[in-house]
Amino acid sequence: MSEKKWTLTLAIVLVALSVVLYLLHFVLFHDLHHIGIYLLGDIAFLPIEVLLVTLILHQLLETRDRKMRLEKLNMVIGTFFSTVGTDLLAYLSDHDPRMQGLRKDLRISDSWSETDFTRVSATLSGYTCMVEISEMDLLGLKTFLTTKEDFLMRLLENPLLLEHESFTELLQAVFHLTAELRHRKDLVGLPENDQRHLTGDVCRAYRLLIIQWLEYMHYLKGHYPYLFSLAVRTNPFDEQASAMFS
Repeated sequence: MSEKKWTLTLAIVLVALSVVLYLLHFVLFHDLHHIGIYLLGDIAFLPIEVLLVTLILHQLLETRDRKMRLEKLNMVIGTFFSTVGTDLLAYLSDHDPRMQGLRKDLRISDSWSETDFTRVSATLSGYTCMVEISEMDLLGLKTFLTTKEDFLMRLLENPLLLEHESFTELLQAVFHLTAELRHRKDLVGLPENDQRHLTGDVCRAYRLLIIQWLEYMHYLKGHYPYLFSLAVRTNPFDEQASAMFS
């Protein structure tokens, strides 16, 4: 209420000041015709001024604000991959029989251009993920995901994620997989139908992980070379990757 009162007071003061200045002009020069010409000119320019302020200036501020939100959002995504995503990708890709032919396309380097990212992104859009769930340590996967559940929940509560549907979808897929594993007391000797169902849940999270990881790597290369360098050296798809420089 006090803020509205302050705004109203300021508006009254500014209008009164304008009236006083026009009266002062008339008292000094006694030229009502001159006042009318400039007053009409000012009023005529007012719509253009509104256009400049409300549209162009507002758009510039909105663009800057969007850029700042994007930077904060990618910090959140980076935290996800350093805490959960990279290890999960490395584990799942090791149980993907089709990954061997794709690994070379995912060995990102400093020499990559926009064309390389576009090419691999197109390849991934048609990639059908496959995992051999019978050879996976489902109990170990369950333990890993449940220990990260609180961290993932805090990420999901971040309001910035409202602007990133694909990453939100990824988190939901990982949450669903965690819930499916948590609700099974015994993960050994599962029926064939249940294995097929879990395979679908794993593949959903796995495919979204790969796509989001590539987008994040693309962002790092263009904005944070030092973070990109570490991400390349810890590439979950490169079996020879090492954080240490050789």
